[in-house]
Amino acid sequence: MADNGDDKLHIAMFPWLAFGHLLPFLQLAKLMASKGHKISFISTPRNIDRLPKIPQPLTHLITFIQINLPKVQNLPENAESTRDLPINKGRYLKIAYDGLREPVSDFIKTALPDWIINDFAAYWLGPIAAEHGVLMAYFSVFPALILGFIGSPETLMDGYDDPESFEQSLKRPKWVSFESEVRPTAFQVARLQERSSASEENVGDLYRLGATVSGCDAVVVRSCFDFEPDWLNLLKKLYKKPVVPVGLLPAVVNDAGDACWPEMKQWLDMHPKGSVVYIAFGTETKPNQYELTQLALGLELSGLPFFWVLIEGSSDDEVAVLPKGFEDRMSGRGVVCKVWVPQFKIMSHDSVGGLLIHSGMGSVVEGLQLGKPLVLLPFLSDQGMIASYLVEKKMACMVHRDDVDGSFTPESVADSLSLVMVSEDGKMYREKAKEMMSLFGDMNVQDKCVDELLYFLQNFSKL
Repeated sequence: MADNGDDKLHIAMFPWLAFGHLLPFLQLAKLMASKGHKISFISTPRNIDRLPKIPQPLTHLITFIQINLPKVQNLPENAESTRDLPINKGRYLKIAYDGLREPVSDFIKTALPDWIINDFAAYWLGPIAAEHGVLMAYFSVFPALILGFIGSPETLMDGYDDPESFEQSLKRPKWVSFESEVRPTAFQVARLQERSSASEENVGDLYRLGATVSGCDAVVVRSCFDFEPDWLNLLKKLYKKPVVPVGLLPAVVNDAGDACWPEMKQWLDMHPKGSVVYIAFGTETKPNQYELTQLALGLELSGLPFFWVLIEGSSDDEVAVLPKGFEDRMSGRGVVCKVWVPQFKIMSHDSVGGLLIHSGMGSVVEGLQLGKPLVLLPFLSDQGMIASYLVEKKMACMVHRDDVDGSFTPESVADSLSLVMVSEDGKMYREKAKEMMSLFGDMNVQDKCVDELLYFLQNFSKL
């Protein structure tokens, strides 16, 4: 790639208002800016304020474009991301997000970037970009296995309305010609539908995704061929447009000062290497009361020291509570932390020997790039699909849950943790996690993926 100034791109980025989307978009922004390209990162003021600071050498290349979220009935004051909302209010955030159509259009019209990289939710952006001669890519923070499983843009826009679609969504679809264990369970699909289906005032998530893919010039996926070759190849066939894997986006240690880190480090330092289990379920997933109780009792039963990040959103309608006396009984053996933590720093600590996570892609990548074995407890269908793929590839162990109602026992939590972290029978999980470090954490591979993406974006009209 030539390195003269005039082949540098101006790329606008417009992520959905969830930190599981904002953070990978920002990571990709930094990787592209580090190659000299100019980024305009569009979001709302409160979300921009909560993002990690941009490294000094890149500040002149990444500009944050702040757009105020319109006020919408039933959307709580100051709620600008899914983190600020109970699950049942998520649709109002999407309605407000659709209200950004005009300011985003104005930005495109005046700035005329070379590309805009869009998320699934702004299904209306493709025609606006095309009208102004701006190319649009959809960046999927989900791996290709999820996109491939749910099907083509036409299927997403038309095909999930009939009553049989629920049953269909639990089976391997007819367009998947290769053998695969990937599938969600009934309770995961039902739970996701509660959050993401259409209503009178809101467009459903599947339609949004279908229209976004249909209206874009290219699809960029958080993935790589070494991780899921069959699914990436399937996606090219389903979408009939270029699909570019951008790498798995491994985390980079952020040395920004965390006021709470010294105290956390002190606690971790007291424990032997590989003895502590770290538990977290991301920003989107909040266990209900039943799940929280079973988890807590399972941790108690396991006998393992643990560091549990349990965020109780002030915005939640129903706040689940730990079993009576649990924190007293676990005093000294376990920490329940109810504030945001420097997750990657904690995971990197030698005393952490395994992770119990929801199978969100960010946590999976962080865990495996550090060689930490994974125990998975998925709650929603996208998490269930990632979990079933990791189990199929022997990269992780899943806590057994009933397919229909999602029930699980404290024993199944304790047994899964003991297997992966302690027992001789689970040695394969510990060895596999170490083996995966090169796939999930190799910065040279990541760098090459970004170079290939940028070459594609620069030469799109000639390809």
